[in-house]
Amino acid sequence: MHDDRKLVEARLERVLRERVRPAVHPVTTPLTVEIWSTAGEPVPVAEGLAAPTTPISPGTPWGSPWGTSWFKVTGTVPAEWSGRTVEAVLDLGFTPRTPGFQCEGLVHLPDGTPVKGLHPRNAYVRVGSPVTGGEQVHWRIEAASNPDLEAGGVPFRPTPMGDRATAGEAPQYVLGEMRLAVFDETVWNLVMDLEVLGELMAELPVDGARRWEILRAVGRALDALDLQDVNGTAQTARDALAGVLAAPAAPAAHRISAVGHAHIDSAWLWPLRETVRKVARTASNMTALLAEEPEFVFAMSQAQQYAWIKEHRPEVYARVKKAVADGRFVPAGGMWVESDTNMPGSEAMARQFTYGKRFFLEEFGIENDEAWLPDTFGFAAGLPQIIRAAGATRLLTQKISWSRTNTFPHHTFSWEGIDGTRIFTHFPPVDSYNCEMSGRQIAHAARNFKEKGVATRSLAPTGFGDGGGGTTREMVAKAARLRDLEGAARVGWEAPADFFAKAEAEYPDPPVWVGELYLELHRATLTSQAGTKRGNRRSESLLTEAELWAATAAAHTDMPYPYEELDRIWKTVLLHQFHDILPGSSIAWVHREARETYARLAGELEGIITGAQRALAGDSTGGGELVFNSAPHERSSVPAGGASAPTASGDTVSPVPRDGGGYILDNGLLRVEIDARGLVVSAYDLVADREAIAPGQAANLLQLHPDFPNQWDAWDVDAFYRNVGSDLTEVAELGVEGNSVRVGRVFGASRVTQHLSVPSDAKRLDIDTEVDWHESERFLKLAFPLDVKADRYASETQFGHVYRPTHQNTSWEWAKFEACNHRFVHVDEPGWGVAVVNDATYGHDVTRAVRTGADAGTTTTVRASLLRAPRYPDPETDQGSHRFRHALVPGATIGDAVREGHRANLPERRVTGSAAAVEPLVTVDNEAVVVSAVKLADDRSGDLVVRLYEAHGGRARATVRADGFATGRAVLTDLLERPLPDADPPAVADGGLVLALRPFQMVTLRLPHA
Repeated sequence: MHDDRKLVEARLERVLRERVRPAVHPVTTPLTVEIWSTAGEPVPVAEGLAAPTTPISPGTPWGSPWGTSWFKVTGTVPAEWSGRTVEAVLDLGFTPRTPGFQCEGLVHLPDGTPVKGLHPRNAYVRVGSPVTGGEQVHWRIEAASNPDLEAGGVPFRPTPMGDRATAGEAPQYVLGEMRLAVFDETVWNLVMDLEVLGELMAELPVDGARRWEILRAVGRALDALDLQDVNGTAQTARDALAGVLAAPAAPAAHRISAVGHAHIDSAWLWPLRETVRKVARTASNMTALLAEEPEFVFAMSQAQQYAWIKEHRPEVYARVKKAVADGRFVPAGGMWVESDTNMPGSEAMARQFTYGKRFFLEEFGIENDEAWLPDTFGFAAGLPQIIRAAGATRLLTQKISWSRTNTFPHHTFSWEGIDGTRIFTHFPPVDSYNCEMSGRQIAHAARNFKEKGVATRSLAPTGFGDGGGGTTREMVAKAARLRDLEGAARVGWEAPADFFAKAEAEYPDPPVWVGELYLELHRATLTSQAGTKRGNRRSESLLTEAELWAATAAAHTDMPYPYEELDRIWKTVLLHQFHDILPGSSIAWVHREARETYARLAGELEGIITGAQRALAGDSTGGGELVFNSAPHERSSVPAGGASAPTASGDTVSPVPRDGGGYILDNGLLRVEIDARGLVVSAYDLVADREAIAPGQAANLLQLHPDFPNQWDAWDVDAFYRNVGSDLTEVAELGVEGNSVRVGRVFGASRVTQHLSVPSDAKRLDIDTEVDWHESERFLKLAFPLDVKADRYASETQFGHVYRPTHQNTSWEWAKFEACNHRFVHVDEPGWGVAVVNDATYGHDVTRAVRTGADAGTTTTVRASLLRAPRYPDPETDQGSHRFRHALVPGATIGDAVREGHRANLPERRVTGSAAAVEPLVTVDNEAVVVSAVKLADDRSGDLVVRLYEAHGGRARATVRADGFATGRAVLTDLLERPLPDADPPAVADGGLVLALRPFQMVTLRLPHA
């Protein structure tokens, strides 16, 4: 037989495009449309409904950037359509772009009742099936004219459209046709039949019989279709396809659990306020689709988004709650938002689950067993323990498939964290969290699945996401045809919990991946938008202080604990850890608002801290000075979590001139030499008789690189950035200011001022860096070349630290050329190490080189990433002033790194008062056991909650004492402060709780009043 495959395939494509799809709506009549617009913030629904409207016709521009327009749409169903299915097709001016990145609308009845959302792949509203004729149609559409940041078709092009202040007023869209239409369900089903078979056919092997069987059936169907009367012959064409559509799948066919989904970024190329509306539109669409499709199941994560619907659109929320109660609308994941997991601190990561799971429990009576993070940019190694401590055992992600260097070896596996906790993990082989049920995607999932032969199941999050929209009726129809179809995977709708239960049952002993799930992409998100990152770190630290001192004051004085304030502030901080806000990959509007929000929260938290410390310090009239220590370690003789009169001055040593220029800072423990260039050429550990700086090199070295990645400007830094760079060694000023050495540099359009100092009682060089940054597409690093032979180094992560190699033996190690740390990086060789600590940076790199010549030693260079200047999506990223604090700690153990990291982030506070001292509410007798939270229980019982963990990476025994609380009735709890059912109560000895902790083990204690 002659090969006419391409001929038939091309025929199918054209007939579908030009004849069959247009025949879905064979008869139409125009609707009358009127409009009212506002360029400001969205108005309440009642105001939009009552606003005066003026006529508008198709082809008319509308909608200023980020504005809102209310359309009034009216009409009458023609009498001659009686007995037909009728729907309205409402084109707001949609472009070929996918949903969520352009104009959107929410259709209301005249009384304000929401009907469903509108977007370019879901632009219909059903009028009746069947109609009687003469029905009056009256809708109001709240339409958002959100600008398309890639409207010109060029991705990652700088644009002023990312902030209302710079976007201008030019209309963004041109109104399309608004029409009533007869809906021909037979033709629509023919479209679905042909699309499914055509897409499946393209994925089957050319030498296989099934491909040719489908090809011949499609040819017969097209022959049966009269192109002059598609509606009259559609059923005949469908009949020609019935046989190939009825052929069952092979017994060994891969099984796909389709989960309705709309991954909605809580902010990204739109501000937070617009996400509130995106969620309402999507939830309206999905509850409507659930009512139409009995087998469909939809899952939505992010408790914050449910809370937004509840607050802003209670009528939509009522529909959601009913669908949840019916088991059709599934709250997934149990987190407040789908946060970044690399940068949030220990407590913040724990609270993501605390607040998310508690919301789902209180609102729906549902407790999820899975974490749901399809789009997060890699996963920190401390996360498995946190997930398990929240009462969950599973994780779903998809983003690891985006890695550019190495292909992850599993799709279903057990992930082991730093403490040994394992969780069952799946990432869908469909390689998309926006699956559309296309034949290409389904075939790819089956081919791509790496557990063939030992497992048979994968999950496919199905629906338009990022900007919302969700699943469409077309996706549901395709899934129905793929339920049991020869040549394809078997597809069925299923809730995440049902998928996981079946996947675990068939694969009880999956392979284990140990350590972080590093994404080999989007590494620059650890640095972009430094102001947002500083705001996050400061908020986390202030919350630690506020809870500690508020709990202490509540226990020791009559000051009430600020439950409501702390609850609200925590939720706001957690929201801003969303994986496009904290990573710095959102538009300018988002980060402008984030900086403003962080400043407001800082003021509120400072008020809580000051009020509590004032209550504890007593009368300030004629009193002495108390030093409050919020850090989990004693310092300057002030106990951790307590306050006492200062016993040390806290002074820094005075600089003395250095031969050849520069200055020396020497406190008898550490001698630092700063040369005439303002660079640190020696940091000598006088106790260990050991130099920290590599021979012939200099630390505190600012290095500037070009930074123009191939794509994803705010997200990515590509490896080739390291090929070119310049050392900023020219000094504009060098002198002494107080007890610090002041160094000034000018480069490009920017200026840096640094203050270097050494305290009188510690082996530590403090570096305070202020940058007035006005560069474009540049990357600024702060380098410390160290005379240390280290094959690996430690970076702090949640509830511990993770080790990474310094070498590049394999492509896996090479790919980690930019990584995340929290408060410290530590490098060592047996018996001696160096820590680099920070108060607000996350991105860094560590490299090693062997020196030439007689020395032949190894230089391990630690570089902190300070600033970038990408131009998309925020063309003014990080322009302006920034401040960073770092410290170099020669001779540091891991324990020293932990202690110094807390010192840098939780500075002491001095308060005048009559009290002689403030005894700590909680004490721990082992420095390896670090307290991460001291607070009162969220249920307002007055119980004390203490969270602590082993921080050094070894086993530790510790005795925990709590002033005024009953240790004998203490219980171990999960993160939601519920007693662990199988945990023995902590042992009690000498009035304290005795704990024996594994490396990096985290525990939560709950103690009632004595």
